[in-house]
Amino acid sequence: MPMLRSMTVLVFGFLIIRPALADDPVDCDNAMDQNTLTRCAGLDFEKADAELNKVWKQARSAAEAADAEYAGAMKGEAAALLKAQRGWIAYRDGQCELAGFEARGGSMEPMLVNGCLAEMTKARTKELQAIVDGPAQ
Repeated sequence: MPMLRSMTVLVFGFLIIRPALADDPVDCDNAMDQNTLTRCAGLDFEKADAELNKVWKQARSAAEAADAEYAGAMKGEAAALLKAQRGWIAYRDGQCELAGFEARGGSMEPMLVNGCLAEMTKARTKELQAIVDGPAQ
């Protein structure tokens, strides 16, 4: 009976500790299995999304500052930017959901979706950065 109790504690302890392993560092440069590839694609998207959110705040501030220079009907840059961003998010999410269907129901599907989300988000961040930087002179 003590042996069974020890094994139960060991298994239970592993189940408690196991979720923490998801936070372990992963070598995305040498990913070899589908779980790691999927995790790396997710990490890439998280990083891209964080950068997008940072640049979005700057772009919104730039649009609001531009609006402040005008009166009445001449204002609207910030509203147009918000409308464009909301539309872009809907487009990105739908397009990346569609990209996942290439491996519908398979273990690659989340990797494909996250990879698409990361790439489209990086491209949008560049577009927003151009708003922050202003017109080329």
